Amino acid sequence: MSVFESHEKFKEVIVGFFNLLGDTPLVADKLMASKLVIRFIYSDPDLAVVVDCSGDAVDVRPDDTDTKALVELSMKADIAHKFWFGKVNLTMALTRRQMVAKGPVPKILKLLPAIKPSYAMYPKYLDENGYSQYNIH
Repeated sequence: MSVFESHEKFKEVIVGFFNLLGDTPLVADKLMASKLVIRFIYSDPDLAVVVDCSGDAVDVRPDDTDTKALVELSMKADIAHKFWFGKVNLTMALTRRQMVAKGPVPKILKLLPAIKPSYAMYPKYLDENGYSQYNIH
């Protein structure tokens, strides 16, 4: 059983969080410097989200399966959820195939320092936006 009871709830939570990251200069500036277009492909529940850092601002597009992404990262929604708490090591998850990457993996790994502040932001975001039932304390 997934942490998220529906596609709609997971989409609401993850897209809202990605938008928060895109609006947080500490994270967004480094993402924008990467110029990457990343597609996250989640399962259980299923969702595709493009995070486009190639323009003037971080553009988060749920359900975008058409945009050509330089990097695609596939994983279960629960793995993504644990990742944003800092409880999933990206390198280990890739090695164990909990996350599957298509595209230049070194570019993904290079983003880790940029997103490090997000680990503290995610639980706070959940609590402040009425999603505290998903928080891991």
